[in-house]
Amino acid sequence: MKLFQELLIGTREMLLYLPPSYEQGNRQYPVAYVQDGGFQFTGCIRYLEHLFATRQLSELILVGIQTEHRNDEYTPWSANSVAKEGKGFGGNGRQYVDEIADVLKPYIDKHYRTRKEAEYTAMIGGSLGGLISWFAGHWRPEVFGRIGMLSASLWYEGVMEYMKHSEGLKKELRVYLSVGGCEGKYKSNAQSGMVRYNEELYAHMKEQGFPADRLTFVLEPDATHDDLFMIKRFPEALQRLLDPAPENPVPVKSDAGGFQVPGTESWRMIARNTGREYRIHVSVPQGPPPVEGYPVLYSLDANASFGILAESMSMQSRGPHGIPAAVIVGIGYDSPDLFVTGERFRDYTVFAEASELPERPGGSAWPDTGGADDFLDFIEFQLKPAVEQRVAINRSKQAMFGHSLGGFLSLYAMLSRKGTFQRFIAASPSIWWKNKMLFQMWDEVMEEFKNNGKIAELLVIVGTEEKESMLTDASEFIGKLRQTDTSLHTEFREIEGEGHVSVIPSLISPLLRFVTK
Repeated sequence: MKLFQELLIGTREMLLYLPPSYEQGNRQYPVAYVQDGGFQFTGCIRYLEHLFATRQLSELILVGIQTEHRNDEYTPWSANSVAKEGKGFGGNGRQYVDEIADVLKPYIDKHYRTRKEAEYTAMIGGSLGGLISWFAGHWRPEVFGRIGMLSASLWYEGVMEYMKHSEGLKKELRVYLSVGGCEGKYKSNAQSGMVRYNEELYAHMKEQGFPADRLTFVLEPDATHDDLFMIKRFPEALQRLLDPAPENPVPVKSDAGGFQVPGTESWRMIARNTGREYRIHVSVPQGPPPVEGYPVLYSLDANASFGILAESMSMQSRGPHGIPAAVIVGIGYDSPDLFVTGERFRDYTVFAEASELPERPGGSAWPDTGGADDFLDFIEFQLKPAVEQRVAINRSKQAMFGHSLGGFLSLYAMLSRKGTFQRFIAASPSIWWKNKMLFQMWDEVMEEFKNNGKIAELLVIVGTEEKESMLTDASEFIGKLRQTDTSLHTEFREIEGEGHVSVIPSLISPLLRFVTK
């Protein structure tokens, strides 16, 4: 079957993609209508087919809609150009959206096996195409129930006023927003507000009560206003908009007759940004969640830590005098080892040259390092949404726990990604990593932690029988954090008689109390 088909409906040219299984049965498929001829999917179609094959994305039909007059058809009303000598905008967006809804979509529905309902129909675009997709959600929500906005041009004259005074999108829709941190950075006109306006729309929708599980916002710090980044975000937009369970995780079965903690499930996940595989374990409390959702703990080294955390939470949250119940999410690896050395060095560290590290015991070379930011992206943009599809989470009570190198990562995440978690637990943290870079990092970001309310809470735990340098580093780091009056709240505990590994069982109770308080 030809990969793409060219269609002509009236005077409108379109590009059609049918999924691999289309010729094999009578199945009906969701449809995504994509602006600008669908360059977002033609630029990554092989990757989309990989996601289909690995069950990370349900198959769908893609329709790229061509336009020769995007400044007119992608704008909601007429406006002057933002460039001094540029052509103005025609404002024919409503006619364009109605054409898709009343002419193009009925044609596709008649000639192809589609799921016609709004909840299976997406309108997606980039730049001005993202803007008109947003308006399609306002004007024709009975047709387009899934709205994708990639680097949407919310700077367009009058749009932010429209946002403030409109009733907002219907809460039955799903919306995906993405923007690059460098978009508009070098502009001096209205386009300089790209990031700010997208952030304002996201905040405004949350204030209006738009359901958190139907709204995704992604800010990619180094991304610019280029096709490259819109194509990069397109697969994720499809997953979040059209898949009921966007990650479609593959369950991991326990060995026959083996013990399993009640109320837990496990599955395999492939990180979209790296292709790396993880074993995810989730423990959900029994009974309905609180109105605000459950607190949640994301634990590293799940091969070693998940079982004891899940069992302890189940036991200690029993009423009437137990601690509040919380969800436990363990991130591990497909390995029988409790601590999977190569993977954790890769995922829990920032890159370090050999000269920036001490000699390794035994004189062997250090494993590959430097995957911390990719790993944290996986947690924030892929794992968290998957968990929140399954259980109600209180986003103001999200905690991250790591031990040793995982403790380093927990501290690194606290300093580099404010707001992703509110509580951090670092047990026996490897502060020594990369010439104790965390000390310098604190100096660089300290001002951001001043006078901003309670940004985060930190619990650092070490055993008294660990290496003296481990105790000293942890104590000095906490002391440095406390030298300045900031909105970071810190606790430091030494557990008597425990070493680098034996400290783990001993810290479970204080950790769970810290997570659920």
